[in-house]
Amino acid sequence: MNILYFTDTHIRGTNPKNRLDNYYETVKTKFNEIKEIIDQEKIDYVLHGGDLFDRPDVSVSIVSDFAKIFQSFNAPVYIISGNHDIFGHNPDTLNRTMLGLLCNIGILNLVNNKKIILEKDVRVQLTGSPYTYSMDDKSKINNYIVDDIDPTCKYAIHMTHGFLTDKPFIKEVAHTLVEDIMSTKADITLGAHYHYGFKTIHKDGKYFLNPGALMRISNSLAEIKRKPKVNIIELTEEGISVNDYYLKSAKPGEVVMDREEIERHKFKGIKIAEFKEIIDSSVDFKNMDIFDLLLKISKDNNIDENVKSEALKRVEQAQIDGADIY
Repeated sequence: MNILYFTDTHIRGTNPKNRLDNYYETVKTKFNEIKEIIDQEKIDYVLHGGDLFDRPDVSVSIVSDFAKIFQSFNAPVYIISGNHDIFGHNPDTLNRTMLGLLCNIGILNLVNNKKIILEKDVRVQLTGSPYTYSMDDKSKINNYIVDDIDPTCKYAIHMTHGFLTDKPFIKEVAHTLVEDIMSTKADITLGAHYHYGFKTIHKDGKYFLNPGALMRISNSLAEIKRKPKVNIIELTEEGISVNDYYLKSAKPGEVVMDREEIERHKFKGIKIAEFKEIIDSSVDFKNMDIFDLLLKISKDNNIDENVKSEALKRVEQAQIDGADIY
């Protein structure tokens, strides 16, 4: 069985401020290259780690373009939802999103909290933990750990869209270390969300992968140097093989990323640019992600944790109910 894994494609119709190229056309070019890889490498299944779209309510024309591309893939696509695919960081809102639409009409196969059996020469158990708010709290480590394996399966793969890293990150940012989930029974754990990714880890017979985001949005030096890739996983009766496949269509970071703004304005310029991008990408204020905005305001103003928690709960519930909270 041959599997292709990629993640964090952040499909959108507008250009991020930090991109010099036509972002939308670049995403399509990369997807078309992935289609070629599927054919060349005789891929049986495609896995996507979430954040297919950059927002849950992208336009119908965008969804239509990429639905056609997915339909041209000569392999079924299985996906979990990321934080950008849903409203209020709540997977229960998926049916109101464009990712939910693609899954409901059968173009994509949703793995969220399901156990799916894949079969081609070997039987594989596929599970997935979609993004949920605070999923990287230490009390929620089970988002990353698989305990139950179908005895008829040769291998188990678990997909996650949380902040899984190979080494400690900033302590103020909740994250989960690979070393903390070594008790999982999954043979392969697929990470996402963390755009930089990390080198494939093979320890105690288990594999931990995150190829990094397919699309580069940040203009940090690390992103400029990073070259987008996908993982190709080969599963046989004899064992597991994981290889990186760097996209030939991905141009050097220096060509497509703009560093002028960050170099000229440093801290202040970054914050202004980030806020302006949110405004520019919204037709009106109703399209803004109030959840992200509330988190940013509460952090910047040192708002009491109890007040912040209650506000987030009310915003999340209002979005679920479809109320006008703006």
